Amino acid sequence: MSESLALEAHNISKAFGPVQALSDVSFTLRKGEIHALVGENGAGKSTLMNIIDGILRPDKGEILINGSKVDISSPEKAQRLGIGFVHQEIALCPDITVAENISMAATNRRRAFLMSYAETRQRAATALAGLGDVDPDSKVGDLSISEQQIVEIAKALTLDCSILILDEPTAALTEREAAKLFQIVRRLRAQGISIIYISHRMAEIFAHCDRITVLRDGRYVCTQDVEETDPADIVRRMVGRHLGDLYPTKNKASASADVLLSVAGLSDGESFFDVNFALRKGEILGIAGLIGAGRTEIALGLTGLRPTISGTVVLDGLDVTPANYPQSIVQGIVYLSEDRKGAGVFVDLPIAVNISALAVEQVSRRPCLVSRMREHAQAERLGSALNLKRGSLDDVVATLSGGNQQKVAIAKMLSVNPKVIVLDEPTRGVDVGAKAEIHRILRDLAEQGTGIIVISSELPELIGLCDRAIVIREGRVAGEVKGDDMSEEEIIRLASGVERKEGRGI
Repeated sequence: MSESLALEAHNISKAFGPVQALSDVSFTLRKGEIHALVGENGAGKSTLMNIIDGILRPDKGEILINGSKVDISSPEKAQRLGIGFVHQEIALCPDITVAENISMAATNRRRAFLMSYAETRQRAATALAGLGDVDPDSKVGDLSISEQQIVEIAKALTLDCSILILDEPTAALTEREAAKLFQIVRRLRAQGISIIYISHRMAEIFAHCDRITVLRDGRYVCTQDVEETDPADIVRRMVGRHLGDLYPTKNKASASADVLLSVAGLSDGESFFDVNFALRKGEILGIAGLIGAGRTEIALGLTGLRPTISGTVVLDGLDVTPANYPQSIVQGIVYLSEDRKGAGVFVDLPIAVNISALAVEQVSRRPCLVSRMREHAQAERLGSALNLKRGSLDDVVATLSGGNQQKVAIAKMLSVNPKVIVLDEPTRGVDVGAKAEIHRILRDLAEQGTGIIVISSELPELIGLCDRAIVIREGRVAGEVKGDDMSEEEIIRLASGVERKEGRGI
């Protein structure tokens, strides 16, 4: 059996102070397979992968590659052993070219004082061949997230990796871009590369992976062939309990409710044009579209975070077209960024400080003097309402799981008592249990009268959570889906501009 295994991790344990992150976890990876590693946030997936990649050292256990025991003392050692790691957070230098990024590791190992850019470019072009249409001379900062993901994979392949770790690779991709990525992944498997695939998306796992290993609370639960199990069983093993419906019951009454928010003719003259839609009281409205279609830009324009050249925003019958984001907050419209760590929360600041950040005056006795007691009382109230799992309110947000970090970001929005919340990719990188909780929170808010707008690249999420959705194509509203028309096929048809053929779907 060992002859068919590319990687073996036996009885791996790792503790961080009093916290036992991994307890006797074992994992095997066959040659030429796509093996999914799943578990809730905090289950130990990242810790195990960081040990395999040499970022962390285990307290106990051993690792074998191709049947031989190895000591992976650093990421550089992992690279020499044929391990490539594409992290969820893109780790490229934005101000240099694609070619320079791809060749960075090889350049660092060179002893020559000077480097040949022609050689560097050729190496990058070879690595990119078959992966995607990315210009080696482009500056990485000018690329889309999906293109940067391709660069990360090409970078790993230049190291002659035989084992490739992909951590949430489709978290920032649309369905179409994810499909393209999986074509690449299957091609790599056919070339004999073994792939560890970390994802919360069950549909992807069951469509493309060969085996699944489940971790829970730092312990090994099971490994199963994909064809011998189903998503419901895997989710149950991940959370240790039966997880009810992932999506709460929709609000059927919202279809006849009064309009809460009306957007008319909104344009920025660059990314979106003549955008018109309405949000009714008690409903969750989805915004769908391919990456680059203008979804996020519309949200930024709606909330004053991006300049607009025309259009009006009417809330409760009053013109509230914002000139800037502080004005939008005062008028009752807030925005939650898709970039949780970059713009959603302050990861190195305490939980209570984060929650009060949008309106510090609410927890201040007088200007420039924050009341610690008021700040904690507010955080306690909002945290409890959202079922925030945390230690002390003085703990920094970085100590929380991804799902609980997102709850802190939502609590920050709620601290200003908004009338409308615009959420961009609200469950990106969040495990299934936390997803269900966030969906329930959003539905509860809608039923209490808060307007909810959700931008998501996950079509099942849009369909399951939202009462209806508008689809954006090339900066314009291409159509609306609701009821029986709210299907992945119809959303993709509108997003891609494919003509409907009667009796033949798309």
